[in-house]
Amino acid sequence: MATFLYRLGRGAFRQRRFVALAWVALLVLAVFGAASASAPTSGSFSIPGTEAQKAFDLLDQRFPGMAADGATARIVIKAPEGAKVTDAGPKVEVEKIVEDLKSGPGEDQISSVTDPYQAQAVSQDGSTAYISAKYKVSGMELTDATREALKDSGALAQEQGLTVEIGGDALMAAPETGSGEIIGIMVAAIVLVITFGSLIAAGLPLLTALIGVGIGVSSITALANVLDLGNTTSTLAMMIGLAVGIDYALFIVSRYRAELAEGRERDEAAGRAAGTAGSAVVFAGLTVVIALVGLAVVNIPMLTKMGVAAAGTVVIAVLVALTLVPAILGFAGKKVLPAGEKSKLFGKGKPADAKPKANGGTRWARFVLRRPVMVLLAGVIGLGVIAIPAGKLEMGLPDDGAQPVSTTQRKAYDLLSDGFGPGFNGPLMVVVDGGKELADQTVDRIKGLDGVAAVTPPMLNEAGNAAIINVIPKDRPSSVETENLVHEIREANGDDVLVSGATAMNIDFSQKMNDALLPYLALVVGLAFLLLMLVFRSILVPLKAALGFLLSVVAALGAVVAVFQWGWLGSIFGVEQTGPIMSMMPIFMVGVVFGLAMDYEVFLVTRMREAYVHGERPGQAVVTGFQYSARVVVAAAVIMIAVFAGFMGASDQMVKMIGFGLAVAVFFDAFVVRMAIVPAVLALLGHKAWWLPAWLDKLLPNVDVEGESLRKHLADSEDGPEGPDKNRELVNA
Repeated sequence: MATFLYRLGRGAFRQRRFVALAWVALLVLAVFGAASASAPTSGSFSIPGTEAQKAFDLLDQRFPGMAADGATARIVIKAPEGAKVTDAGPKVEVEKIVEDLKSGPGEDQISSVTDPYQAQAVSQDGSTAYISAKYKVSGMELTDATREALKDSGALAQEQGLTVEIGGDALMAAPETGSGEIIGIMVAAIVLVITFGSLIAAGLPLLTALIGVGIGVSSITALANVLDLGNTTSTLAMMIGLAVGIDYALFIVSRYRAELAEGRERDEAAGRAAGTAGSAVVFAGLTVVIALVGLAVVNIPMLTKMGVAAAGTVVIAVLVALTLVPAILGFAGKKVLPAGEKSKLFGKGKPADAKPKANGGTRWARFVLRRPVMVLLAGVIGLGVIAIPAGKLEMGLPDDGAQPVSTTQRKAYDLLSDGFGPGFNGPLMVVVDGGKELADQTVDRIKGLDGVAAVTPPMLNEAGNAAIINVIPKDRPSSVETENLVHEIREANGDDVLVSGATAMNIDFSQKMNDALLPYLALVVGLAFLLLMLVFRSILVPLKAALGFLLSVVAALGAVVAVFQWGWLGSIFGVEQTGPIMSMMPIFMVGVVFGLAMDYEVFLVTRMREAYVHGERPGQAVVTGFQYSARVVVAAAVIMIAVFAGFMGASDQMVKMIGFGLAVAVFFDAFVVRMAIVPAVLALLGHKAWWLPAWLDKLLPNVDVEGESLRKHLADSEDGPEGPDKNRELVNA
């Protein structure tokens, strides 16, 4: 692989005009496709195999035209202090809202609007009422006219002194990431300038990463409706694509500069950078792709599509690093180096000593080697303490109660809770596959359960062979009590009675994610062990890497629970409402952090193995690995943390939580696990760290991530005129 990538990188350098033009053409084509495509929808949401999904499917059969998965809205009206919504004046205003929704703009998308006075949707004290509106399409498919009509429906009533707030998914909009990601990119630029000491070298990874992300996100937007992609898919792809795109380009550029420092010609340096660091980029990118595509094992279409789309962006980032980065290096010329090094390399010929001097990485490695037990215990115990809150993890999906307190959705949620009880924000829909007799029996059984606040009479379909019963829980939708009530209703009735609705769907979704966590974790950790065994030709090094990955993930989950579920330091991170952790968060973090953790493992430890294979003692090999790679790995980690943290400014709770979780996970894995625990363990293991049974060594294929075959090829060919001695220092990253 290394030899092929060497030729690819060298060819891209020499044919830089053609390569750059091809990538620019792809970007223009993708942007044109995105601009020409219709706005993406929210994507259909289904959970195959769950009772809630079976109920929705039954509704489509027995209640045709009902649009069970259509958007809903609740217009909550509260009378002024001392008045009631049943008074003549407020009642007129409420009825105007009902009529305006039925006959105003967007009426063609309205399925039904209920009059609160006829539907008994007035609180006992008469202070509050709510209008339920049902739409034929999902929230993201509503036209602007329909959405504006909904927002303006209570304007006249508000002028008369009534309080009007709107909840429900009809006001759903694509998440706004704000300016946080721009700040993340700016931090990345500063880190790159400090790392490289050259504005051109610093700007190159940013430029190529933005081109790759532009192609990936634009392609997702262009295909969103065709592939039924959700509105958060492009945000996720941008988040991961930016992080890995900058990092992969950083590794290639850093390796290119190291080759120039050894006196290589520029095209030769580009080829060797692609063949060595590029091999590690391919492997690291492959681990991220496999982890993201592996989300398909959960068997939730929405999550599968998100993973595949993000994986596609990572593939583009790898291809950009292997081809566009060498091409841009060809245009950069001497400007890729700091001013002090240009005269040495391009003025006076090959430097006398290309070996890097002792640096911060060297000093840190020697400190760890002197006190490996102390460093190991400090790292493990520290992460273990942070991981403690993960034991209290509660999973669920956010409702309007998780919205910022300034939004109309949150205000409507609070008004409903105050006027009717918290359960009115999450009614359960019970679907009966049978006639009136079975429906009446079901109502009687449900009324006997403790957690029920109210049960509506059954609504039969035209054929009289199915019915819908609405159940109002006593507690809020995301509470444990409501979850228990759903299970009790299902246990108290037979297979002909199904519980569905948004609340039950969220409960089933959380349960399915919880059930899939251990199998997915086993898949990812097992894959990590096998892949790293191929790379490092060792058993203990992959085992250490996998265990370190688990430690960093659990610690990151503990931090997420502490901030988003318990509210610790919530004001600092913009958390206005605590609640259950996003159901997909644990699995998603496992998938993404696995891939990113392997990046640092590969780029750091391969240099250690290279030194060990060439005769250095285990401790000295650790120092050599840090001497060559620590600075770049630290820069890459800081960049990735900055990019992920930038998404914490998003308006969407899911994006905010993912940004925080990934930023914390990268921090723990890069700085605690890879930079502290890994060298401490290697120091304690000594020669045993690199042991592999002879029979297993023969069975495992040689993936040549370190470029051994490339070194031999260059030593024996005209492309390597310096011979074996010069090639001795050729390393991965």
